[in-house]
Amino acid sequence: MSERFLIVGSLLRNEELLKYKREIEKRDDISYPFYDDFEGYKECEDKAVEEVVEKQIAAGLTEVTDGEYSKSLWHLDFVWGLKGVERYIRESGYFFEEKDCCSKFETRRDIGLRFVGKLSGKNHPFIDHFKRLKKIVNGRAAIKQCIPSPSHIFGEAIGFGFLEDSYYKSEADFEADLIQSYKEFLDDFKAAGGEIVQFDDCLWEQFADEAENAQFDGKARNEKNLALAEKYIAINNEVIDYGHKLGLKVYTHNCRGNYASRHFTDGSYDSIANLFLKKQNYDRFYLEWDDKRAGSLESLNALKDKDCEIVLGFLSSKTNTLDDEERCLKLLEEASQIIDKDRLYLSHQCGFASCDNGNELSEQEQWDKIAQGQEIAAKFWSK
Repeated sequence: MSERFLIVGSLLRNEELLKYKREIEKRDDISYPFYDDFEGYKECEDKAVEEVVEKQIAAGLTEVTDGEYSKSLWHLDFVWGLKGVERYIRESGYFFEEKDCCSKFETRRDIGLRFVGKLSGKNHPFIDHFKRLKKIVNGRAAIKQCIPSPSHIFGEAIGFGFLEDSYYKSEADFEADLIQSYKEFLDDFKAAGGEIVQFDDCLWEQFADEAENAQFDGKARNEKNLALAEKYIAINNEVIDYGHKLGLKVYTHNCRGNYASRHFTDGSYDSIANLFLKKQNYDRFYLEWDDKRAGSLESLNALKDKDCEIVLGFLSSKTNTLDDEERCLKLLEEASQIIDKDRLYLSHQCGFASCDNGNELSEQEQWDKIAQGQEIAAKFWSK
């Protein structure tokens, strides 16, 4: 066991819970958290969360989540829980890169957002989910709550045109209320005993030179696109700084998308390090380095002088086989030449089930990969 191995957050759901989740995916006449719409769903989720927490603790994890079992998708459930929002089923889902890299893979379609009133983060369902988790853990491990970064939600709302014909007549008003909603949520989270919140973020890669499946061509990084990147950073930092004022630790997880063992786009850290790594005020960065798409480790230099921790996603949650231990140890050694070893941690590049369907591996294979991560971390940090 090693305290230097961490998980990003999400874990595979069991079949009993997935039966309810599949029904939720088909309907948009229901409202988050859906407990009143399906008899037995709340009880099933409660039981599943308790079981996955015990498994995490038994596996020696020093920082745990609820497996994100209370979510359907890694980011949208948080938005569904805000006041002023309605969800709906769109004509299409997101389009990820197929494994053959020559075609597209369509996700679930219940990803539509209608902004029908003034946003508010007060009395969010996630607070009850956190209280449930805190009670189960009962001081046996640290707890973190994963939510999408505010800039990701801002970017998705703009990129998909969700503000058109909505309550909001300007992007500026939407931005202000979105930020305020996050602050309201953090107020309630702190009051409930929260200490660690993690902002997950998949939009930074749009600005990478290699980005292809993005809302603009990253190779044409003109002033407008750089201004948008700076806006994303400013939105995040305002909420991060507010969290710090409340005494919270604020982490982030950066990835290129993770759905059914597929990714959304390419893009290395090399071309965005001085933006999304250097300029954001997070206490801990979970970064994705499971394959060559992430580029070299030289981008870690952007974090060298920052007061933060770095979690290196050298392992893959997308595969059903164990990772190359030699490669991982080699990369850990290389990273430690740039960043002090006591600031580094090891993880998989992303969670195992960012959305309900999860990646293409079994629960046993998932726990085997977690055990391997523990073993590699113990080997490296014991030197």
